Amino acid sequence: THWKHGGVVGIKGYGAGVIGRYSDSPEKFPEVTAFHTFRVNQPSGWFYTTKALRQVCDIWEKYGSGLTNLHGATGDMILLGMPSDTIQNCFDELSGEAGFDLGGSAAVLRTPSACVGPARCEWACIDTLDICNDITQTFQNYIHRPHWPYKFKIKISGCPNDATASIGRSDMPIIGTWRDALRIDQDAVREYVDNGLDIVDVVNQCPTEALEWDAKGKKLILKPENCTRCMYCISKMPKALRPGLDKGATIMIGGKAPLVRGPRLGWVLIPFMKMEPPYTELKDLLEKIWDWWDENAKTRERISELIE
Repeated sequence: THWKHGGVVGIKGYGAGVIGRYSDSPEKFPEVTAFHTFRVNQPSGWFYTTKALRQVCDIWEKYGSGLTNLHGATGDMILLGMPSDTIQNCFDELSGEAGFDLGGSAAVLRTPSACVGPARCEWACIDTLDICNDITQTFQNYIHRPHWPYKFKIKISGCPNDATASIGRSDMPIIGTWRDALRIDQDAVREYVDNGLDIVDVVNQCPTEALEWDAKGKKLILKPENCTRCMYCISKMPKALRPGLDKGATIMIGGKAPLVRGPRLGWVLIPFMKMEPPYTELKDLLEKIWDWWDENAKTRERISELIE
């Protein structure tokens, strides 16, 4: 089979979200002459009720193959395999009865995705769910209608552990962080040591030598100016160490998986930005980046490739 992105098959009023897929041997496989793919916009953090999932599956059984992929690399719910003549009816039921919208495909803002953030994770430094929902609602036109030379992905992780793998899989990673000092509970540190934790190894693994162990005083010393907030030490001693209180996000640019010119990891663009509704500073930044990229990039050139 082969793919055809955008403009071949679609939904009324939409320029993206349905990917045309056709068999190269229709005479041998007439049942899959057309086997189109629906990308369905997932809820923030991939939280579903069983009722919602049953609705989607029932609709997909009715109009498509019943094959699903939860979830695609961008984050969408992927519905695999639909003939051309049922596309509009399927969308009408998905958007009406079930309340779902299409995700992004082709040269658009791909569906933003986020980790579970503060809903389930104590390390979240930003409200990933609200940021993801806000961006999705604000930039609907960019998600549903092609505007740019190529695709643009946004992934939002609540802390530097980067649960969405945003650094290597999105054009703009948004990663929760803090800018004051790491919080240390010295009693809890000593408890870890007394229970057998090799504290010297933890200190030695710090990539910027921001930690020091005072063996005589049984005290963990932090050099705040050296700390890059990688969270390695927090992951080793979660009861003793916590992020600081002045929280926000690091904004990066240019991550992508291999395609035209190979993989890229994102670069730090803004070390720290406060993330508070309505996220005006972030949205203004996005608009400026998109305008520059649209003016200067070649067709199918990701923003990292233009920067290089």
